[in-house]
Amino acid sequence: MVRKILKYGEPVLERKAETVTDFDTAELNELIVDMWETMYAAKGVGLAAPQIGFSKRVSVIDISVGEDETKKIVIINPEVASTEGKQTGEEGCLSIPGFREPVTRANKVSLRAQNEKGENIELSGEELLARAYLHEIDHLNGVLFINHLSALKRDIIRRKIRKLQKVGEWE
Repeated sequence: MVRKILKYGEPVLERKAETVTDFDTAELNELIVDMWETMYAAKGVGLAAPQIGFSKRVSVIDISVGEDETKKIVIINPEVASTEGKQTGEEGCLSIPGFREPVTRANKVSLRAQNEKGENIELSGEELLARAYLHEIDHLNGVLFINHLSALKRDIIRRKIRKLQKVGEWE
């Protein structure tokens, strides 16, 4: 089921999500299926559970945007193990539609997480995949991509969003 993606301003987006302790349950599996459907419907490359209103440390990522089934990744309770290098690239967010800005992140990342069954997994990625991992882990920690921008750019975006809210175009 395609869920509503919450937009900037919703408190759950700026809170650290809760650790998942129950795995391989109908509830968790349904959440993950809904996250895939929602992300693909929105043409995103990643989605975190808080973005659809669930304060759980679950993210789905597919940098092929549905083109390659083998690229689908589910990470639960992820933690960054190491980073290397730097890259700067334009980022956007399904919870902050219409805004894209350059963000500097690590070029390579290794992380530890769990899969849907609760098994420990180790993953690594470079370039776009590294960016997606870090962006989604930020979501699980209550951090949005605009937090990586200068105070001035962040303030400009917030003011534009407030204007959209006033005229009812940010729901």
